[in-house]
Amino acid sequence: MHALKLIPLGDALGVVLPREVLAKLRRGAGGTVYLTETPDGLLLSSNHPAIQEQVDAGRAFIEDYKEALRALSG
Repeated sequence: MHALKLIPLGDALGVVLPREVLAKLRRGAGGTVYLTETPDGLLLSSNHPAIQEQVDAGRAFIEDYKEALRALSG
């Protein structure tokens, strides 16, 4: 867990992310991260939620049909 510091940015507030968090998100200054509300709280991610759903669906498809895909590949 990381404690995040809130800092004033004009009329808003910003969050300071530690370098190790930025490295895990693979983001730097000027990059975009997404904050999504979930049933368990808030989720900070480097992937857009809609795209992440597509990636997860693709992974599930590959897992479900891995034997057929393996046979088709040669």
